[in-house]
Amino acid sequence: MKIEKNIEVELRALIDEKQFIELNCFLAKNGKYLGEDHKDSHFFILPDKLLKVTDNISKNNAKISLKLQKIGLGSDFEEIDVNFSREDADKIIKIFKLLGFNNYMYSYQNRHNYLYKNVEFAIKYTESWGFHCEMEIMVKSKKEVPRALKEMGVVAKELGLKIMSDDELKKFITKIHGGWNRGAYTKEEIKNKKF
Repeated sequence: MKIEKNIEVELRALIDEKQFIELNCFLAKNGKYLGEDHKDSHFFILPDKLLKVTDNISKNNAKISLKLQKIGLGSDFEEIDVNFSREDADKIIKIFKLLGFNNYMYSYQNRHNYLYKNVEFAIKYTESWGFHCEMEIMVKSKKEVPRALKEMGVVAKELGLKIMSDDELKKFITKIHGGWNRGAYTKEEIKNKKF
């Protein structure tokens, strides 16, 4: 039986537009470009979990993801994914809303993915987060989490990225859930922006 790596170890850093451009250029030159990954994400925020419906425009696919832990409660998340047809995204979102999942947030992601020194990078822009970077390593068990965090920490330091602490993430997410946006560009503006 094949053991799937289903624990996401993830770190985040806020960056500005200049860093967004520089990081994309650096990783394109020194890492492996994994492709454009623009998507519409629909988040259903639960007390201790995160349910997400993703309509991936770039890859022409869609999925439901359940993260068994919310952002700001540690850096590792067990995640369960179910793929479905993009044509059904609106119906699935409607079903979740009808089931009472009303703590809802929408986000368009302008995203480019890279692999650099065994770390997967998502260099992103969303209206709520603005320009930011996610670093990720997938592991099979909780025992591997410290190694993954150490690896990502070394790479983040090399690239001059300031990783957000759990406390910073909690405060940031609370502001976003209150309707605050860090980003200056709308979905249409960022889609038309040339970097």
